[in-house]
Amino acid sequence: MQYETVGRDVGRIVQVVSLMAFLSIPVALINGEFYAVPAFAVSGALMLAIGVALARTFIDAPDPGKRHGMLIAATAWGVIGVLGSFPFLLIAWTITLDPFPAWLNTPGITETTAAFRLPLNGIFESMSGFTGTGLTMAADEEALPRSLHWWRSFIEWVGGVGVIVLTVAILARPGSGSLTLYESEARSRKIHPSIVSTVREIWKLYLGFTLAGIALFVVAGMPTWDAINHAMTAIATGGFSVRAESIGYYGKPLIEYAVIPVMVAGSIAFPIHYLILKGEIRNIYADLQTRWVLGWFALGGIALTAVLLLNQQYEAIEPTFRTALFQFVSATSNAGFGTTTIGNGTERAWTTGATLLVCLGMLTGPAAGSTGGGLKLIRVATLIKGTLWQIQSVFVPASAIRRLELGDRTLDEEQIHREFTEAAIVLILWLAFLALGIAVFLWALAPDYPLEYIVFEVMSAQSTVGLDAGITGPEMPTVPKTMLIFNMWVGRLEIIPIAVLLSAVLRNGDR
Repeated sequence: MQYETVGRDVGRIVQVVSLMAFLSIPVALINGEFYAVPAFAVSGALMLAIGVALARTFIDAPDPGKRHGMLIAATAWGVIGVLGSFPFLLIAWTITLDPFPAWLNTPGITETTAAFRLPLNGIFESMSGFTGTGLTMAADEEALPRSLHWWRSFIEWVGGVGVIVLTVAILARPGSGSLTLYESEARSRKIHPSIVSTVREIWKLYLGFTLAGIALFVVAGMPTWDAINHAMTAIATGGFSVRAESIGYYGKPLIEYAVIPVMVAGSIAFPIHYLILKGEIRNIYADLQTRWVLGWFALGGIALTAVLLLNQQYEAIEPTFRTALFQFVSATSNAGFGTTTIGNGTERAWTTGATLLVCLGMLTGPAAGSTGGGLKLIRVATLIKGTLWQIQSVFVPASAIRRLELGDRTLDEEQIHREFTEAAIVLILWLAFLALGIAVFLWALAPDYPLEYIVFEVMSAQSTVGLDAGITGPEMPTVPKTMLIFNMWVGRLEIIPIAVLLSAVLRNGDR
């Protein structure tokens, strides 16, 4: 096992992430939060030193192969989840040791940021941000300093498209190593023959959608600062908000309807966005994943509307439909914004049926190649079509040559078996890690919370959604909090890289 390759490339990724801390310094200055400047500077310097040390130590390591790519992805996402906690920790302790800045900012800032003096809470917030989850340790998000509002949105924005994709765009040169790293973040479709050109095109599209989202939210009536942060986390399908009540804070239907298309945009694969913007509009319905995404959003929104109407959850049809559509799209896109209360921890708000329907949306997730998590609809399509194909094979002569249409691809029997097996393995491992998380929660928290809310909370973390049922918070015990960090890490990388890393560690330990 060439750990030198892993160490070198993880070091390069950490160097790129360190730039994010330095780029956050102007935000602190513009907002007059001068106490945050040293925290960002020290955080950036520490990350840069770690990254340079790793990259230089293993500078002569060979290019990564497929196995290395998975090890690099799993290790890098774990490392940046820890290192990204530095600004939370340092800003929290700066405010604690010198309360003067708190007098110049939002009331309650000292109490809210105090949670991040505990390193585990900062790691939780950082992992939640980089993985695009959105679960938070902030008891009152509005009371956070703008410097931390920005850091949370920034790491979620970068994490949405992928820190490895960012690294390839900035540092990598054309070659097989770049392709391996690109594919390690569960991406396979390219826009251009060159992988570096592909990732740079993705970033252009991503920035364009972000700017369009900011403009849309401002026109809909959202304050500029809120619009900037929410556009970044909406296209990243992340869900961090600058408001404790998320999008529900505004109480404006126009804003709620404006957020939906940005969440939808984050759910569609970027190569498809590229083709659509080039004028190939037919991809909206011709592309299998895009067709399934839009259809699933519509079907799920209607089904959830019916459930909420039957439960008489809300007073009128339009608010019920708006709430149902928003929450289902938010859950399935993995955006994690909220407009209503799904659960209050020990007290039920939504019924079991409505809660589990949202869980189903979180499980499937959006398209592969988007910013969302979950199983991905292409795997769901592969499992459904592959199962039907297996059943139909009973009625077909053994000598028959069979094919399976999967979107614009025609698969032969060998390809069908390979892709069906891969999708089934991911599903089994995904459910196994989900069951582990639920078991830990039941051990640590039951019978204080309803079972469906425990399932909801773990599902939200592992699908990198960020909706909560009132369980997650700074007062959560250490064991389930740590478990959610693990679930977020596993969910962002879609299981296989984590399984490869764990296997490599266990094999090395047996020697």
